[in-house]
Amino acid sequence: MAEEIKTLEGLEAVAEGGAVAEAELATPREPVRDDLGRSYATGKRKDAVARVWIKPGSGKMLVRDAKGNYIDYTKYFARPVLQMILRQPFEVAGVSDQFDVMATVKGGGLSGQAGAVKHGISKALQLYDPTLRSALKAAGFLTRDSRVVERKKFGRRKARRSFQFSKR
Repeated sequence: MAEEIKTLEGLEAVAEGGAVAEAELATPREPVRDDLGRSYATGKRKDAVARVWIKPGSGKMLVRDAKGNYIDYTKYFARPVLQMILRQPFEVAGVSDQFDVMATVKGGGLSGQAGAVKHGISKALQLYDPTLRSALKAAGFLTRDSRVVERKKFGRRKARRSFQFSKR
């Protein structure tokens, strides 16, 4: 972090040459890849957690089911809306059909799992190619959606719903 400036001369020195020093401190992000040329990221949404690996390829997406078998994402996420959610990060980044995806999902329902895989794909894409970060961040795909189901309270029927009031 920058040193604290306590004199007027120190402030003038920073004003003259400070912009250059700040530019030198900012280092470009480095790609993060393993030995097999893949990038890994964890995505989360509601109660679902997705582990996602991406590598250059033909656009094949495989999701691991509960039995441990990798199946095509169109069979696992049968609804077209969920399939569209999974394709969004690639379309925003402009790299459709350039990466193969392998994902393992646990917890939650199909909607939460699709959101978790989307979050994982976005994080893995920006780790693989840091130049894609600005487009993914502007679309809001790198932010974890923190909305979860509110817990049930005691003395109530649901989280906020009370029991029916009886006057007599």
